[in-house]
Amino acid sequence: MECNIDARGKAVRLIMGILFALAGILMLALGGGANWSLIAGLCCLAGGTFMIFEGAAGWCAVRAMGFKTKL
Repeated sequence: MECNIDARGKAVRLIMGILFALAGILMLALGGGANWSLIAGLCCLAGGTFMIFEGAAGWCAVRAMGFKTKL
């Protein structure tokens, strides 16, 4: 994987990833076992983890598919 985002893009993805992962953990912990909180929590946790990876690696999946992003 080749670096395809700059330092600003890395920082934004890393911060957003941490926020999404924390939101997912909170949904799983405080959801009370409801189906919606389980699904939403797992999706946020998975998405947040992937965003953290993108920020750390300097690689964006959307940009790799050929789309232009603002960051």
